[in-house]
Amino acid sequence: MDAAGNALRVEFVDSAARIDGGLWDACFPAPLEGRFWYETLEASGLSGQFEFHYALVKSGDRTLGIAPCFVHNVPVALVAPRAVAWVLDRLSRWFPRIGYQRTLFVGSPCSDEGTIGLVDGVALGDVAGVLGSALVAKASELGAPMIVFKDFPEGAMAGLTSLSGRGGFFPMVSFPGTLLRLQGRDMDAYLRSLSGMQRHNLRKKWKRSKALLSLDSRVVRAPCDSELEEIYGLFVQTYLKGRTKFERLDLKFFEAVRKHPEAHFIVQRDAKTGALVAFMLVFHLGSRVVNKFIGIDYGRAGQTYLYFRLFAAALDFAHGVSAAEIQSGQTGYRAKLDLGHRLVPLHNLVRHSNPLVHALYRAVGSRVTWSGLDDDLKIFLRAHPEEVSRAAPR
Repeated sequence: MDAAGNALRVEFVDSAARIDGGLWDACFPAPLEGRFWYETLEASGLSGQFEFHYALVKSGDRTLGIAPCFVHNVPVALVAPRAVAWVLDRLSRWFPRIGYQRTLFVGSPCSDEGTIGLVDGVALGDVAGVLGSALVAKASELGAPMIVFKDFPEGAMAGLTSLSGRGGFFPMVSFPGTLLRLQGRDMDAYLRSLSGMQRHNLRKKWKRSKALLSLDSRVVRAPCDSELEEIYGLFVQTYLKGRTKFERLDLKFFEAVRKHPEAHFIVQRDAKTGALVAFMLVFHLGSRVVNKFIGIDYGRAGQTYLYFRLFAAALDFAHGVSAAEIQSGQTGYRAKLDLGHRLVPLHNLVRHSNPLVHALYRAVGSRVTWSGLDDDLKIFLRAHPEEVSRAAPR
């Protein structure tokens, strides 16, 4: 029931365009990734990987919130412990379905945090119960035995507590996000916010890089087709080097995202040859700049420290738009921690319809830690053991 005593219900639609733009703005104000982001995903030719749905929480004729969802056949090796993943990989050669788990996710592929958008005056705890029940029914309809609330921050987890225990969901640690709070409005202020060792090492890398490679940096709102193909080529290089791969983006994604004013491409070219050597796709969302995707020419990487040069250009952009923070996403932690980012705990809520499989996943999930997820995090936590407690689900 809502505050007026009306019964809550949930309806599903299969396109962001079927939801009123004003409702999107009310539920996903900046700095959240709103309607433009979901329309981009739908236009990116991802139907072979994801099936998009949107749960609308309603009270009478009024819509109270939007819960973006998607269905994905998850490679079990992506989330299983290494020993289990090895066995599953071999079995899946003869029994392909063993290697995949059809899953209904609440959240978004490619997003740093899961979000359920609500209008003012409505708390997540008010709608969590009815939303959870509706998702269980929808997952059964879609043939998805697994439901996952994907990468939700701690504030949201507090509102989802009713789904644990009797609700049938259990929490599991996810890869943390990364966030850089900007102190002041220029590069000098940023450098002063770092520790002495971080500042010394960063200046040393910048100096060495500039001695080896002169770069021309600029910000492009809507790259032309030929430049977009160059950008995509660098993106593929970086994608192939990544250890954790959830989604596969092709050129259609970049063609779709460049149409939106929130998207900006920071491009860096060799000043002598004009060759593209690095790019970063960023979103400017109110007080936040989101470091969404990067691409680097790894033939020029190494001692040129291209990532650190690219981030310097992103800092200049963020200062130029008076942003208060830069959100840089999951993985690649070593460089981000060196640049002053802090870790943002994120968690999953998981439910499997099969009680035995659910119990197995719960047993495995309860043992997942930051150190087990990523080697860079393992090294960081050895040096900063006080951070370990921040990873545990609240």
